[in-house]
Amino acid sequence: MTHPYARELGDFLRARRGRLRPQDVGLEPGGRRRVTGLRREELALLAGLSTDYYQRMEQGREVRPSDPVLDALADALGLDDEERRHLFALARAARRPVPVRADHGPQEVPRGTLRLLGALDTPAVVLGRHLDLLAWNPLAEALLGSPAGLPPDRLNMLLLMFDDTLTGERSCPGWERQAMDYISMMRSAVAADPTHPRADALIGELTLRSAEFRRLWARHDVASSVSGAKTFRVPEVGDIALDWDTYPVPGRPGAVVLVYTAEPGSADAERLRLLASLRAPGPAPGAVGPAARVDARSR
Repeated sequence: MTHPYARELGDFLRARRGRLRPQDVGLEPGGRRRVTGLRREELALLAGLSTDYYQRMEQGREVRPSDPVLDALADALGLDDEERRHLFALARAARRPVPVRADHGPQEVPRGTLRLLGALDTPAVVLGRHLDLLAWNPLAEALLGSPAGLPPDRLNMLLLMFDDTLTGERSCPGWERQAMDYISMMRSAVAADPTHPRADALIGELTLRSAEFRRLWARHDVASSVSGAKTFRVPEVGDIALDWDTYPVPGRPGAVVLVYTAEPGSADAERLRLLASLRAPGPAPGAVGPAARVDARSR
């Protein structure tokens, strides 16, 4: 059986090889090429490896590359720091036996994190390791709308982003960038546990349902935590431009608190305050019922 981390490592190498052109690394394109990126033998030459050895790595076969080999591959592929860490994490995990059992139980939000949501005067949500929406505060509900009517296993940021029946934001500027932010976070979660059934279910559904997801997922971009900016269109107050940042939840690997903030003293901050006054009073922070325990086995 192919080691799951070796398979993920091979997929990552293949995606990164495919984004490089010969001229990017000082090679002549030569005659007609059947691939847009580098050929396997070209990358192997740049990294000082045999073509057969590199091919076995891409195929996820029984190969355990040393750290110097990984350094050579990272240099040849032009990986950034995040991608280099991802490469090493996958390769080192592939050297170890497959865990007999992993923790695939339901995810819970610590009580202290729920109290933090209630104390924040800005929109905030808690996302699980696979971007399941586990908790939110009243201002997040005012900004994003209430997700309480959805089944717990549908409360997932990727499922919601790629659901045409729930959002018309595909044409909005920045939609693809935000989708890639979430997909990159999911890639990091898969790298931490390639056999997790929740990840399998989400990726399987989205791959079948959305050509856009298939295209973006194939890029193999990775990010453990991200920040960005988004403009929300709220009928009562107009457009609100907010920055967003993620912070790890203590004791919950992969879970993050995502917090939206406005520049102090800006018109966006004023609109956010106005929205809070229009929507008050709201539900108790984090009152999400069963969504606070999204079972990894739910499909």
